[in-house]
Amino acid sequence: MLARHFAVLLRPAKKILPTRFYFALALSKSEEEKNMVRKTEVYFGSIQQGRDAVFAALGAKVDKIVELLDFSTIEKRDKVAIKMHLGFQDGYQTVPVFFVRRIVSAVKQVGGWPFITDNPTSVYNAVARGYTQETCGCPIVPAAGVKDGYTHSVSIGFKNVDKLEMSGVLHDADALIDLTHAKGHACSGYGGAIKNLALGGYSAKSRWNKIHGVESSVTHWNPEKCTPEHASELVKTCPYNALKYDVKKHKLSLLLFACRNQLCLECLKIDKEAKSLQIKPEFFAAFQELMAIASKHVLDTFDKNKQFFLNFILQVTPHCDCMGMAQPNIVADIGVLGSRGIVAIETATLDLIAKAGLIEQAIPPYFKHVNLDPNVDLHPFERLWGPMKDPYLAIKFAEKHGLGSRKYELIETLSCKETAKMEPPKHAYERQPSFY
Repeated sequence: MLARHFAVLLRPAKKILPTRFYFALALSKSEEEKNMVRKTEVYFGSIQQGRDAVFAALGAKVDKIVELLDFSTIEKRDKVAIKMHLGFQDGYQTVPVFFVRRIVSAVKQVGGWPFITDNPTSVYNAVARGYTQETCGCPIVPAAGVKDGYTHSVSIGFKNVDKLEMSGVLHDADALIDLTHAKGHACSGYGGAIKNLALGGYSAKSRWNKIHGVESSVTHWNPEKCTPEHASELVKTCPYNALKYDVKKHKLSLLLFACRNQLCLECLKIDKEAKSLQIKPEFFAAFQELMAIASKHVLDTFDKNKQFFLNFILQVTPHCDCMGMAQPNIVADIGVLGSRGIVAIETATLDLIAKAGLIEQAIPPYFKHVNLDPNVDLHPFERLWGPMKDPYLAIKFAEKHGLGSRKYELIETLSCKETAKMEPPKHAYERQPSFY
């Protein structure tokens, strides 16, 4: 199914005060009816425009969404962390600096002192992808210091993870703008606002040795039922190199990021008689729940009135920006979303991607198993990464841990219908300066 242009028919945007969130805990039915959880506003600016004019284009819609988010809750002299992924190496498909500068400017207008932050490697070579203090309009600071050692220890107590080292810079900041490029992710199906904080908000040792690795706390292999010869055969049969066998330790490891779970299962065919290997949902869910828990700890350091979320659904790639390379865009550009609620904006982002669907001819050939059956109800990211990498799972866990509600109201700003009725000013091209 080819992705096509789509129109979301919604009411025009209106000025709305920041949402206050109330969460009902163990209420009786009558009390619950009296205290209905209010839907969280999610503002949407479509890539499609009703006029070939600046006021109808995406830049104007980003400005409008920022206005509706209402940065006035940021106090003067507040240090405002703009957490984003600045990419690696040749990975340029991140949030364009054009939009970053506008958001930075909006923070300055209310008296805040913004700075962009990410891991030290991304910060160090951000200039290669166009991010500098001059182009963005504010400093770019390593989240845990130049040696990745400025951290704040937080207790986790989840499966095999006792604690994590949170970025000291995020811990110290007064306000947060979670600025995210929506894309696929090999471990969770989807990488968005939660992933941006859960992985990008912690030191490399916590990220790579604990968050990436929590799945190993879930038993997936029985060594007593598997001979070394059989283990080697299992490794050979996986088309994605998702199985690794250590002969000396007699240990078979399943790599979360590589396994396509229910799309493939070639290993289980070989293991049919021995029954030593299990591919089960709990293995994949552990990573997603820890992401929700880790992001909660970051958000808990900020006042709820000083948390803002912006998701750019542009150049949606199958892999995360961590890959450090250009990738095909597997979903047509959709636009930008803004909200005060992380759970709501993530849900809305995935819903819009689901409506758009995959661009089939853009799917890379190294995705050997893809489910394109229109009769099977799968999210586009599940069609690529497998149903056990449910992209909504981290969001459901985030709701469970008190980060907000999945119920949202999508409010389109400067819609095609609205801007088509607006009278454009007389068009004038930007004149070139003369150097002679």
